[in-house]
This record gives sequence, C-alpha cells and structure tokens, in this order.
Amino acid sequence: MSETGQRRIVVVGGGTAGWMAAATLSRFLGNTSIILVESDAIGIVGVGEATIPQIHLFIGGLGLHEADIVRETKATYKLGIEFDGWLEPGHRYMHAFGIVGRAVGVIPFRQLWHSARSHGLAEEFGHYYFNEVAARMGRMAIPEGPANSALGLVHAYHFDASLFAAFLRRYAEERGVTRIEGKIDSVERDEQGGDVAALLLDGGRRIEGDFFLDCTGFRSLLLGQTLGIGFRDWSNYLPCDRALAVPCARSENFRPFTQSIARKAGWQWRIPLQHRTGNGHVYCSSQISDDEAASILLEHLDGDALDDPRPLRFTAGMREQVWSHNVVALGLSAGFMEPLESTSIHLIQSSIARLLTFLPKASAGPAVREKFNRQTATEWEQIRDFLILHYKANRRIGEPFWDQCRDMPIPATLAEKIALFEEAAIIVREDNELFTEEGWGKS
Repeated sequence: MSETGQRRIVVVGGGTAGWMAAATLSRFLGNTSIILVESDAIGIVGVGEATIPQIHLFIGGLGLHEADIVRETKATYKLGIEFDGWLEPGHRYMHAFGIVGRAVGVIPFRQLWHSARSHGLAEEFGHYYFNEVAARMGRMAIPEGPANSALGLVHAYHFDASLFAAFLRRYAEERGVTRIEGKIDSVERDEQGGDVAALLLDGGRRIEGDFFLDCTGFRSLLLGQTLGIGFRDWSNYLPCDRALAVPCARSENFRPFTQSIARKAGWQWRIPLQHRTGNGHVYCSSQISDDEAASILLEHLDGDALDDPRPLRFTAGMREQVWSHNVVALGLSAGFMEPLESTSIHLIQSSIARLLTFLPKASAGPAVREKFNRQTATEWEQIRDFLILHYKANRRIGEPFWDQCRDMPIPATLAEKIALFEEAAIIVREDNELFTEEGWGKS
C-alpha cells in the first residue's frame, strides 16, 4: 500500500489492453492509485480493428456515448462477418449478429426452417436474419433508444485500434490515472512470497505496486518472463502462425460487415473504416512463403496500399495461468488466437470484467486465482473450438493446407459438439458460452 493507504495497481504496457484496463479501473475502483507504464519506443501490434456486440457493455459501463466512439475512432458499423470460400471456393455465408426468426412454442426457429427447407418451402437461412439482409443491402438502422434496439440490428464496430487506445487514455487520465513513460530494465520480486514488488525503469526509477496487470504483448514480461508461467501451444489445431497487415485507401463499395476470405494457405481480412480499409493475410508459413503471402494480400486489396505490409509472427495458444501471484495478464500477454471471429478485444474486456469481480481489497488467495484461471481457460477454449471448426469443416478438396485442416485431430470438447449435431442436430451451449446456436450451425 502507498503511504496514503491506497492500493497501488500498476498497468504495465499501453495499447488497447492497457488503456482498456486503466479506464475501467479508474471508473469502478475507489481508494486505488492506478499507474500505467509504457514506452513510446516499443511498438504495439494494434491491428485489431473489429469488435463484436459485447463491446456495448464496455462502452456503457464507462458511461461513454456511441456517437463519441464513432467520431473519435473513425468507426463504422458492423452487422456481422462474411466468410468467403471457407466451405468451398465461391461459397459465401455470413455469421450475422442478432437473432433469427421466431420460435413456435418450444420449437426453435432453426428446426422449423430445416423442416420447411426439406419440403422446398424456405429460402437460404440468411434470408431470415435482419442483420444479414441489411448487411447485404449496405444498410444500417441507428437506434434511437438503447443500443441494438432498432429492428433487431445488433451491431458492433470497426474502429482504428490506435485511436481507440488514445481515446481511452484521455478518459483514464481525466480520472486520475498516472502515465509514466519509460522502458523497463528489470522486475523486482518479493523475496518471501515471490510477488512482483516493483518495476525498475531506465534512469534508475523504481515503480512499486501492490497488483500488476501485464499488458506487454507477446513478450509477456511479467507473467511469462518474470514469473515463468508456461504456454499452452494450440498450433496443432490452429496451424496459421504468421500474418501480414496493411492499410489501403477506403473503397467506395462500403460494406457494413467484416470480410474473411479463404486463401491458398490461410485467409484474408478486410475491415472498412471511415478513413481507410484494414487488410491482413493470416497464413501457415510451412505451406506458403512470406513473399507469396504478401503478393496474394497486395493483389486482393480494394484500394491503393497506404504502406508496406507489416509482418507478425505468433503461436496460437494461451498461458497455463493468466493470474499468478499478484499479476494478471491481459491481451497478447495472456495468449493469442487469430482474429477470425473478432474476439481479441472481447477477451480483454471479459477478463477485465472478471477481474472486477474477483479482485479483493486484500491480497488474493489460491482459491480466487484458481477460479479466475479456470473460468478464463474455459472461455478461451470455447472460442478456440469455434475457430477450429471453421477450418475442420472445409470442403476445399485437393488443396494441401485445407486438406490438412480437414484431416487434423480436434479437441474432445469440439468432437463432442460435432457428434451431437451429426446425431440429432443438437447444439448445446455451456458455461455462458459466447457463440450462439445459430453461429455454431453456420460454421
């Protein structure tokens, strides 16, 4: 504790994860001194530009207004994600947000649709989604009341991640968060319990804390490097290990949805913003060279490239624990899964919300940490399984990468879900699972 009796929470690293955490803690925690340490000399990944509708819980919780978010982050509205070529070349489907159809009594709409479809009485499933119909027409209804209330058009945003972080920085600093610029030379640990005690910065500065949030990206400086928490490698299920990101000029053919386009050895994202389009190529480096991956990306932009492609290397997976001692990892420090379903920012948000529930006034014990870690691991594994299904269910016969994905072993949790669906067209959601039955049914 500080001399004033305040708890000192140190957020290590800025970017989206760091400033989301600082903004939220400054809003909800009393008698707490919040310090964020970051260095302008260390770059951030910053390619996450697409969100899912749960972002409204974060925005509303901070008391922010949608119009401010849209203006300050150059945001556009997002009604869903289109998957182009994932089942087979030329085939498209959309994972649209919101509900579809209406149940009759206890019979879900999907079962009614299946019955009608088998008798030639129904169109494609997407025709019954408000969101998908509107997205295909390039339309959006802005709610006059609560967000997501108008016509069932449940929406999220595409925004500039760096502008989002800057917006949250202003919010946090207005509420007392102290930002310290500097590079971390070393980390000091308590000799008795092994907790992180302080950060030692360049110039000999020492930043003490009672609790630390590791937002240092892939380095995982506190949780991985300092505390030695291992990494669960999921690359046997999610084989893509590299990405190239490049912005291009904004296309006049605006689409209110994210595009995910299957390529030779991976997939391409296309995310429209007000001022540009975000593009990226996620791929498997054992199946395609970096040069060929860059060529494929640049050949499929819908505007002039505004920069050279920026390379990223990653391994899909997560830390064996995300809370150890007095450190919780957020964002890339906790793990990474490719942004196929725009879940990166959501995983930061959900961990922050969970932390507000679990963070006690005094030091947390093993029972608190164990429950937090178990709930976090469950959430990550459920999302992992959903992403794996996109690859596993492909019908792109004769293409080495896609053949490999179709034949790969899968986790037992996903195998059980597939077996239930194949036997009885049943989709079971457990433990407040993020994705809906309709989402699983389309994947």
